[in-house]
Amino acid sequence: MVQVLRRGLVAGVDAFLPPQQRRLPPEELSQYRVLVGTALSMMVLNLVFWINLRFSSIQGAREIAFVAIAAATSYALVVALVRWTRSFRIPALMVCVFLTGAFLVATLVSDDLRVPTHATGMLVPLLAVYLLGGRLGFIFTAIVCLGVGLFHQLYHSGFGSKWPVFANTEAWVSNVSSVVALLMGAGLFWLHSSSRENAHSALRHALETLRESEGKLSSLIESTDDFVMSLDTEGRRVAANQPVRRLISRLTGAEPPPGAPLFSAEPPAPWSELRVLFQQALAGQRGRTEVEFHLDGRLWTVETLASPVLSEEGRVVGVTFFGRDISARKQAEARLTELHRNLLDVSRHAGMAEVATGVLHNVGNTLNSVNVSVGLVNERLRGSRVLGLARAMELMKERLPSLGTFFTEDERGQRLPSYLIAVTDQLVQEREALLTEVQALSDNVDHIKSVVSMQQEHARFVGVVEQVRVAQLLDDALKLHALTFEKQGIQVRREYAEVPPVLMDRHKLLQILFNLLSNARQALQESGRADKQLVLRMGEDGEGERLRIEVTDNGVGISPENLPRLFTQGFTTKKEGHGFGLHTSALAAAELGGMLTCSSPGPGQGATFLVELPARRNHA
Repeated sequence: MVQVLRRGLVAGVDAFLPPQQRRLPPEELSQYRVLVGTALSMMVLNLVFWINLRFSSIQGAREIAFVAIAAATSYALVVALVRWTRSFRIPALMVCVFLTGAFLVATLVSDDLRVPTHATGMLVPLLAVYLLGGRLGFIFTAIVCLGVGLFHQLYHSGFGSKWPVFANTEAWVSNVSSVVALLMGAGLFWLHSSSRENAHSALRHALETLRESEGKLSSLIESTDDFVMSLDTEGRRVAANQPVRRLISRLTGAEPPPGAPLFSAEPPAPWSELRVLFQQALAGQRGRTEVEFHLDGRLWTVETLASPVLSEEGRVVGVTFFGRDISARKQAEARLTELHRNLLDVSRHAGMAEVATGVLHNVGNTLNSVNVSVGLVNERLRGSRVLGLARAMELMKERLPSLGTFFTEDERGQRLPSYLIAVTDQLVQEREALLTEVQALSDNVDHIKSVVSMQQEHARFVGVVEQVRVAQLLDDALKLHALTFEKQGIQVRREYAEVPPVLMDRHKLLQILFNLLSNARQALQESGRADKQLVLRMGEDGEGERLRIEVTDNGVGISPENLPRLFTQGFTTKKEGHGFGLHTSALAAAELGGMLTCSSPGPGQGATFLVELPARRNHA
């Protein structure tokens, strides 16, 4: 009932406002509503007062009735002026002037003590402070206080000519009490207005910060071509970036609005697999799968990760899906497999099985590095702060009815803006790290293509010779094994001398280093030692004509009888080895004009592989 009455009053007041004012922000619209509501109320009150005074016998009733009808007319003018002018200040000032003037005139035309102490006087400071602010409100309050506390008795005592000004003690006490009440009312309402204004200012600042954070997060999500979508526990879409919306529209023929359920009773093939991930995420477990479907005449493969969104209590409140179109990668893998198969067939027919097996070995090693980079990307995504942001948003949703109080009084609310800024900065850093890993993936794919092309034509194609910073290339080779070294507890020590850039085929040298590091890793892993150590040394001979690179490990070592056959095609001491890695590395070193040798004190005492290359520094 109260709600219906309130809506009715608001609708009645809004009927007197023009459309442009009804579209104002809530705070400004509220001031207009109070202004028009006050003018209408005072107009009706003065009309009732005027009707009542026509049958009243109090002294000055006729004069007060005239004041009442004049005031009602003035308030009607204010209502009309609100519709005619765009300035809020002018009609607000007129209401305060009319109300103050009507009240003071009423106190002067009647010496009745009930007139200056009438409740209407309290409206002056309250409305003046609310509509005009603290300073102008205090001026109107002071005018009313002077009229009630001083001029009322001075005027009706004839300024002392009829009776002594202070003779009527009861009147003075009553008037002074009214002045105190007026000042207290104005002060309290001024304090309330100031507190309210500060609260609104803090709320506006918090909302601006939140919108800025949401904008940054939205820009971050929309800047990726990956699929990002968030669902609630009922499977309704909460948020989705443009790639997801575009894909859903193409699959279903129409884009469902936010809040629409994603899963129907009998979902199509792509949704059924996502539904399994969704149910798994609702149980609190991450899920991953590759979803395949046909669209626009081709086969799509989307790698999809479903992650639960947890509240502070650990309860699942939603599910976030991350997807990536890996169709091109799948096709590239298929083409690469076909290329390997064709290359092997050609090599067999041409008597070049050595080339084919070398390609397979090197490409396989580099694909391992691709898997390492993919693992790094996955770990960064799992540790993303997006879930923390979602929990912050959930916390705000829970406090939505009292958001202002939550931001100003609740300790968590006071920390929330700074937390959102920190989360946004972290997400930007995560994006830069992911871009770095993607670049590493691209470099590895380029290396695969280069190795395949080089090995295909290695008998008659020298390759691209360029300026190479050997120390940087060594570090790049180490990066390809970084995650594996870390997991297996291998300590790497670098001993690099200052060596200027040299001219050579970058990919051939990287192939050699990669194979040597792979062999060292396997030797250390098979040794079972707790202090696995790998040392990389780089320098030049005494005359600066030869570049020397040593890879030393303290692994299983090599027996003396195996050293002469170590670089022979097909020779290996590993259970699952094929004997192609060191052989192709020795061939690559020879093509670079150098040599690859090995020395070992014996089994269990490690081994040292030495690469010697010409230190050429100009094309001549």
